[in-house]
Order: sequence, then structure tokens, then C-alpha cells
Amino acid sequence: MKPSCVRVRLLRLACLWIILLGAGIAGAGAQPARGPRPIDLDVDASEAARRIFHARLVIPAAPGPLTLVYPKWIPGEHGPTGPVTDVAGLKMRAGGRDLPWRRDEVDMYAFHLEVPEGMKSVEVSFDLLSAAPASGKFSAGASASDKLAAISWNQVLLYPPGRASRDIQFRASLSVPAGWKIGTALPIASQSGARTVFAPVSLETLVDSPVLCGAYFREIPIGPPGKVPHYLELAADSPEALEIPKEIKAGYDRLVEEALALFGVAHYSSYRFLVSLSDHVAHFGLEHHASSDDRLPERALIDEDWRKLSAGLLPHEFVHSWNAKYRRPADLATADFQQPMRTSLLWVYEGLTQYLGTVLEARSGLRTPEQTRERLALLAEWARNQRGRAWRPLEDTATAAQLLYQARSDWSAWRRGVDFYDESVLLWMDVDTLIREKTQGRRSLDDFCRRFHGGPAGPAGVKTYTLDEVVADLDAVAPYDWRALLTERVTAASSRAPLEGLERGGWRLAYADTRSDLLKTGEDKNDIVNLTASLGLLLKKDGWILDIIPGKAAGQAGIAPGARVVAVNSRRFTPEVARAAIAATRGGVAPLELLVENDDYFRTYPVNYREGEKYPRLERDAARPDLLSEILKPLVPPGAPATPAAPPGR
Repeated sequence: MKPSCVRVRLLRLACLWIILLGAGIAGAGAQPARGPRPIDLDVDASEAARRIFHARLVIPAAPGPLTLVYPKWIPGEHGPTGPVTDVAGLKMRAGGRDLPWRRDEVDMYAFHLEVPEGMKSVEVSFDLLSAAPASGKFSAGASASDKLAAISWNQVLLYPPGRASRDIQFRASLSVPAGWKIGTALPIASQSGARTVFAPVSLETLVDSPVLCGAYFREIPIGPPGKVPHYLELAADSPEALEIPKEIKAGYDRLVEEALALFGVAHYSSYRFLVSLSDHVAHFGLEHHASSDDRLPERALIDEDWRKLSAGLLPHEFVHSWNAKYRRPADLATADFQQPMRTSLLWVYEGLTQYLGTVLEARSGLRTPEQTRERLALLAEWARNQRGRAWRPLEDTATAAQLLYQARSDWSAWRRGVDFYDESVLLWMDVDTLIREKTQGRRSLDDFCRRFHGGPAGPAGVKTYTLDEVVADLDAVAPYDWRALLTERVTAASSRAPLEGLERGGWRLAYADTRSDLLKTGEDKNDIVNLTASLGLLLKKDGWILDIIPGKAAGQAGIAPGARVVAVNSRRFTPEVARAAIAATRGGVAPLELLVENDDYFRTYPVNYREGEKYPRLERDAARPDLLSEILKPLVPPGAPATPAAPPGR
């Protein structure tokens, strides 16, 4: 059990003791009653290569009707994403007899059965059939390859509803293939061969503590010596993928230093980045309090191009330990995993995290300042293209997150997607530069972070917040009408891209006729051609149209996603042919015609475009102070100790 859980239970027992003394009931030798027995959970991952996980539970139960539920709303996934459809072979038994069960007709995640007289527990067994290679989203996606597996406990358990998840105790064990090693934030009670037994923890802590295991496994301590321990726990599909360069390891050392300096305190006793390196698992990140589930391509840490593209994942998930797990919107801190989450504040939960992750990438050296500016240029151009902002406010993308994560990607600039991530980078840059401007550089968003995300060091629970508290702590750092600003930016529809913070930071969006290194790398690695800044087209390299920007030249010509560009100016389409033809339009001399295949039909579209190649970049505005460079500057100079600054007084 984590120390935080111990303190909570002792506090409750102390309160009970005081009540009993006040009532004259507690005698000198009285002992508090013991709580319910823990649920035993045994998971066999020996068939991880087949993507099959065997789960067995012993659940204390009294005779009579019993309902068991499968976790539905998964923290960090912001929706009812528990993969109940991947459950197979479900059996329930008591006293050596099979018990019939039936699924609830309304709640597909609930199962009803009858416990026979004289029975004190129910045995449950089932298999989890994990997703096929490289398929699915979030933790319900592909989670295993022939050489590694990521175990999400919520996928391999049932529990009785009616009590908060923090009040239900689990005693878990895990068996992995012979020779595999594991990494997890869970406290280990014992290990014998391939089987690990974990100390009893609450259901809340169990689900918050995934396990990474694999045949090729490496643990790398990172961060400043003498501070809270941090580790990279790497599992890969090859031993070569584990050999990260020294300078990359140094970047993660600095990431820890910079995060501790930013927030001023760590709300955990140790932290583990659980990094899956495989081309056969779903690629994403999922936050946890004392660890993160980070899934990347196999060569993400050893290939320079992949490092450029994936540098933001670990900083983002690391920030979540403070902004999401410790400080959490009240509507997202539900009592158990069956209650719906209201997600309207994801522009703080995810958006502020996205901004701080971007800042920490630069401060730690995982991206150079130039690469960070290249990324911000792409983000600013993306924001300018989001025509759906004219009808759909940012807050609605957060409120509808559970739908938008699953939505199609075509017409995304018109329908909008999970824009509370990237648009909020610009929103929080606006806040950061405003604080710096209003205080003549004496304060910044860093001060807000230390104030808002501070508190006691060491393992801690969840401290919820509302918008009122966000506004109050911003005002304490720098007096301003923050409520009006945030309300306007978040709840109002607007056709204007929110670039004020970038411009106040001393930079503006401009265009060049050559691609930035980051844009070129992204195109090469993702097999795409990004012509959104010019024609408003996003294509695969074989010409298939992934998306259209409404109002730009290709859209005005009548072209739609799902079709295929076959030829440009009567010549077979290739990315090089397309770029040359676009370049030739500058000055209005050369025409531009696209031959497009749509289903079984072909049509030539004249495209009214005369501006040549256009790719976004940031341009320095010498009339304004360079606040952006100040924001990206490390808090901890190289070689200096990472001594956290004290949070501003309340």
C-alpha cells in the first residue's frame, strides 16, 4: 500500500476512535474493526505474444444477488473506453459450481449473478483478447508484441460497485513469460521466477499503476542525484532499441531537473517512465501519478528523425503527474470507474499540460529552440486553418472529447477535433506572456504552476479544482481580468486564430518557400505530403487526399477528401511533381490543374492558386521583446543543482 493510502486509512481510524471516545464506548483495549477482505487478482501474461491475457479473481461476497462491473470510464482517456468487448470466456463459480450470470440490459459493463447460501466469495475467470498489432486507440489498442507487453489492470478485472475505488482493496499478482523483466510503480511484495506478487493497494492505485514487461528490458536512473528517484523503464522489440545515446539520456536528466524546478515539489516517492518501443503496439501516452505509459516506435530513441517527432511525449505525460493526477478538475475526479466524467476543463487538464510539455522540451534540450519554433510555426498555421472555430468554441471540443477521440479525421478543420490540446498551447502562451508583460518580467506562468500545483512533497492524493480556483491563483500571481480573457477564448466562437500570445512573445507567423526540417521529417516518417499552407491539401505520398482546408484553393475548386490526385498539369502525380508545379504558379504565370480520381470517375480541376510554395515559419518581430526565448530558457543552468523555488505565498 502506498504511504498516502496508509495516512488516509490512519486518519479515518483516528476519527472513528475520537467518535467512540465521545460516546463513551471505546474501552482501554478496544480495537477498530477490520475492513473488507481484499479482492485477489491473478493475471497470467505468459501468452502475451498471442495477445491473450488470463485473469482470475477471488471476490469476497455474501449470499444473494451480486453485481460485478468492468471498468468503463478510464482516467486519462476521457471517455467510456474500457474494452469490455475484448473479454472472452467469462466464468463465475462458487463452491466448485458454475454460477449463471447475465449482462445488464442497459449498462453493458455490468454483470448480475446470485451467490449461493453458505458462500463467502465468488471466483471469476476470463481472457482478455488484446487488440491486433498496431490497431486501436489508447490502452484498448494493441498492447503487446512478441517481445513485450503493457498491462493495464483495468482491462483484467471486475469489481462490485457501491464503494469508491479508493476504498476497495486488491491484492494482485502477475506471471510473465520466462526471462521477461517488469517495470511498475506498484510496490512489490515478492518475486519468484516469472511471478510477481504485489503489495495490497486500492483499486484506484492499482488502475493508476500499469506494468511494462519484456524480453529486452532496461532500467535507467535519470534526474539529479540525491533527489526523488526517477527511471526510464524501457521494453523493446530488439536489444538495439535500448541503446539510447548519452546526449538523449542527458536530455531526460534535465527534463526531471526542469520539471522539479518548474513545480517546486514532487507528489510521489519515485517516478517511472514506462516506455514501450515497438512498431506493433498502438502509439500514444497515458498519464499516471507515479508513472506514465509511453508507447513509441521501436527506434524512437535511437533514430534522430523519430526523436525529433516524439520528443514531446514523455514531457507531456510527466507534467500530468502535477496537472491531472495531483490537481484535477472536480468533474473528472469521479468516485469509481463507472461514473461519467464531465470534461469541459480539458483545456486546462490537457491544454496547459501540452503547453508546459512544449516548454520543458526546449528547457531540457530534447528539442532545440529552433526546433521548438518550427513546431510552434506548424501549430500556428494549423490554428489559422481551423475554420470550425467560427461555429464551435474551444470548450465544446473539450465537452465532446469522448466523441471526438473516435471521430474521423477528414474535414477536421471544419468539424474540429480534440483541439483543446494544441489550441490551448496558444491560449496558455497568451496567459504566460501577459503575466510577464504586466509584471515587467518579475512573474510568469512558472509562478502560477508552483502556486497551483505545489503542496506537500511525497506521495499525495487528488486535489480537485474548479475554474474559480484557476482564476484566483492567476490573479494572485498577476492581477488581471483572467475570467474575462479565458471565458472569451474558451466559450466564444471566433474565426480569428488565437495568435496574440505568440505575437506578444516577439514572434509572428510567416511563410517560406522551403520546408522546415521538422515539417520535412514529419512528412517523410508519416508518408504524407503537407500542402495545407498553399493549396489546403493534405495527401498521402501516393496521392490519396487525407483532408482539405475549407476556403483554400483545392476546396474552392471542388476537391474533397477520399479522392486521389492522379496527375498534376497532365503529369503523373508524385510529391516532387506537385511541388514543382505549385512553385511555378508564383507570379500568376503557370496554370495548375489536378486530375482527380473519385470512386470510378476522373475529373480535371483547374485550381486558382498563384502564390508558389508556402510553408510556415516564425519570424522575429524586433519591435517587441523576445519573451518566447525567455519562456524557453532553462530554469536550471547547466551544472547547477535543481533546487526548487518556493511557491508564491498564499
